Amino acid sequence: MAAAEQPGTMLSLKHGYRAAVIGATGAIGGAVARRLQADPRAGEVMRFGRSASDADFRIDLESEPSIRAAAARAGAVDLLFVATGALRLTAKGGPPEGKAFEPEKTLARLDPQALAAQFAVNAIGPALVLKHFAKNQPRGDRALAAVLSARVGSIGDNRLGGWHGYRAAKAALNQYVRTIAIELRRTHPKLVLAALHPGTVESPLSAPFRPEGAARPDIFTPENSAAALLRVLDSLADRQSGGFYDYRGRAIEW
Repeated sequence: MAAAEQPGTMLSLKHGYRAAVIGATGAIGGAVARRLQADPRAGEVMRFGRSASDADFRIDLESEPSIRAAAARAGAVDLLFVATGALRLTAKGGPPEGKAFEPEKTLARLDPQALAAQFAVNAIGPALVLKHFAKNQPRGDRALAAVLSARVGSIGDNRLGGWHGYRAAKAALNQYVRTIAIELRRTHPKLVLAALHPGTVESPLSAPFRPEGAARPDIFTPENSAAALLRVLDSLADRQSGGFYDYRGRAIEW
């Protein structure tokens, strides 16, 4: 049977592929992991999360030793999916410890601790995951890697302002993806790395910021978003590595 005719989710990867989902305890990450586990073409699907009780293995994106250990535990992976991110964050290691930060609506609300926390979680953490996991991906065979970004991280598409820290951190993440993809083309020519926008998804992250009222058709379930994102990732060609795409496969301006 031709590869295009085989049932499954990730048709562009070899049969028995190994996958690692970072952030598998979240709404989208959990849905991605479940969909991959249901793929008859998948081999092992490893779920990494902040709590080992809810995932197969623990990972802390704010600790490089934790990320390094997780990558060593994962070993060779054909598919890496980083489904992490946060809008509301809590301060660590400084006064006031445990302070909660909301997305800023005005310039006057900028806070250096909040900005540092946004970059740590939404940009630096995923970049370090790519640093340690990408070297475990095959150099001569088709491989895929994706990180969850957000359309609000697009500088060219920004029409409303606000959410300064989150927007800037996601824009930084997009730049990491672009730059890392250029470097990986030299060592992993068949690896496709992409930043993906999942749409507005029913999740704890988006719940406080969704308008109340009747159900909206443009709000996806995690399962629908995961299916769309994996379909887009599977369809990307080598030359599209380093791009920023939405759940329909459309390129988003930087």
